[in-house]
Amino acid sequence: MHDKLAFLDARLQQRQQAGLLRTLRPNSGLIDFCSNDYLGLARSATLREAIREAERQSPDLANGATGSRLLAGHTLLADAVEAQLAAYYQTETALVFNAGYDANIGLLSALPGRDDVLLTDELIHASMIDGARLSYATRHRFRHNDLTHLDELLRQARARTQVGQQVFVAVESVYSMDGDLAPLPQLVQLCEQYEAHLIVDEAHATGVYGSTGAGRVAELGLSGRVLARVHTFGKGLGVHGAAVVGPRLLRDYLINTARSFIYTTALPPHSLLAIGCAHEQVSGATAERQYLHRLIELFRQQAAQKLPHARWTDSPSPIQCLLIGGNEACRSVATRAQQAGFDVRAILSPTVPVGQERLRICLHSFNTEAQITHLLDSLTIG
Repeated sequence: MHDKLAFLDARLQQRQQAGLLRTLRPNSGLIDFCSNDYLGLARSATLREAIREAERQSPDLANGATGSRLLAGHTLLADAVEAQLAAYYQTETALVFNAGYDANIGLLSALPGRDDVLLTDELIHASMIDGARLSYATRHRFRHNDLTHLDELLRQARARTQVGQQVFVAVESVYSMDGDLAPLPQLVQLCEQYEAHLIVDEAHATGVYGSTGAGRVAELGLSGRVLARVHTFGKGLGVHGAAVVGPRLLRDYLINTARSFIYTTALPPHSLLAIGCAHEQVSGATAERQYLHRLIELFRQQAAQKLPHARWTDSPSPIQCLLIGGNEACRSVATRAQQAGFDVRAILSPTVPVGQERLRICLHSFNTEAQITHLLDSLTIG
């Protein structure tokens, strides 16, 4: 058996020699500047008790879904939660998927058809890239947040499209590896100018932006002008699952065509209860959101003062990235921060381009100003 698996060992050795070998490591008890738990809901005793109370009030719920939504896995609870999500995200309908990855795979592989055109920002998440690759549409990438380049591609696409062909544009509202924001109002205007459909992944905006945490599209009053949004619940909401929100026809279409929805066992009732409770909690987390945004401003001010020659991405979000360059150099800086008591992780190539290796520092409403000061003091570069 070992001889038969020698090829796997050789491939892993190649990755290790190139400095690309990934391993799993448990939470080490360090101060969290790594997770996507921006509002602390994953550790919230209040949310935990709300979920338990919801379970106590629903003693007859099954332990598992027992099948896909199109077979035995659909329930009145799923209907109720999706209605709650539609109201919260200010749209007609919502369709729950098992995870954000599943939602992006299903949406982007099914929505753009064989004769359509799909234009994607070059820095979209891997799940969006994988969904786009599974689509039969013609795909082009535009330079990150470059409206001029997108305008050029939209003009070319419209010049070539035939009757009935559709054009789609896919972006993130908050980019997961740089932390910067998409220019959503301008993107909406461009898409309307060229009669294209805008798809927005709100994974890192959910819970964090808007008066109730419904994301940047809702915050900017653009809900009725965006075809589809993906909201994930394992980050700012602290639970699990995701939803595609948008018009009723979109939901009906995905139920019929999104393979990651059709051919998977549905989320268990416990997860649906958790999703509902998390949205109730996050809608009232105004103080936590305000404090988090104050911490972001403080971090940026102190970073400029303490590390004046460092390279940071231009991020107004909880995702702050220190660009270092080189996998080993990046690991070394991360290790020193961890030795100082902070859970900070290195993001290495090929996850990011060569030369753009970085520390991805995530801020949370449970972090303190003193922790930010001490973290920045621990970041010795060079």
